[in-house]
Amino acid sequence: MSSERSLVARDARVEGFLRHLRSERQASPHTLSGYLIDLTQFASYAWFEHGRRDCAWEAVQPHQARNFIVRLNRQGLARTSLNRKTSSLRSFYRYLVREGVVAANPFVTVPTSKAPRRLPGVFDPGQAERLLAAPEAYWRRHAEAAGASAEPAAALAGVRDRALIEVLYSAGLRISEAASLDVGDIDLSTGLFRVRGKGGKERLCVLGAPAMAAVTAYLRQRCGLGLGGSAAAEPLFVNHRGGRLTARSMQRSFKLYLREADLPADYTPHRLRHSFATHLLAAGADLRSVQEMLGHASL
Repeated sequence: MSSERSLVARDARVEGFLRHLRSERQASPHTLSGYLIDLTQFASYAWFEHGRRDCAWEAVQPHQARNFIVRLNRQGLARTSLNRKTSSLRSFYRYLVREGVVAANPFVTVPTSKAPRRLPGVFDPGQAERLLAAPEAYWRRHAEAAGASAEPAAALAGVRDRALIEVLYSAGLRISEAASLDVGDIDLSTGLFRVRGKGGKERLCVLGAPAMAAVTAYLRQRCGLGLGGSAAAEPLFVNHRGGRLTARSMQRSFKLYLREADLPADYTPHRLRHSFATHLLAAGADLRSVQEMLGHASL
């Protein structure tokens, strides 16, 4: 390969290209070496393997460019390396077109591979159970430390935040969407409700039986303390003064519950939304239905 690289490096068109990179783009020696390696690999495929010792750059056709990349792909070359080689050769031919050596760039039609989307993390079932148990455990300890006077408010916070977590997961809500819910939004006989998401888009959501039971228990306890009221326009999730619980407050509490449940500190409420989608798909739901439930154009 070193002798082949020397042949390519002495090619007048390659020399001009590397000089262009060095002077106009201030390319480093490492970058120049990378370009030379990629050009040599293509020259080996196109000519050297067939006994030729010269580089007929002007004779390369689009199908040869595509077949070269296909060959590398079949050899198991990483996506990032494939993209780099495609980019190197495309840049070289762009230079040759500009210099009038060739009329067209044979690599212009060779697509680069898109980076795979990183799948969002999800709660596994055991983690979800620990998280759901965390609010009541946290507030029980808080009440024990603070004394009997703190018990009613602590008990309410525990059942409220369990209900919140159940709703976030069961309906795949964003935390801002949960914070904006009113008492009258959810039909507790069916679990159906509408939510207005990003861009003002409205979608139909449904709560599962555990979430409905958690919300019912929370509202019953809240009513017993005379907080927030039961009118349809009253906020669903309220603080100890009866005002609407804010998304920021929900996020702060979520961090406390992660610690209580011994879960990673970088987990976020949005992970529950990802879990909702992942678990639905794993259970056989079709992709389009899950997209609509999340209010997404795509997943």
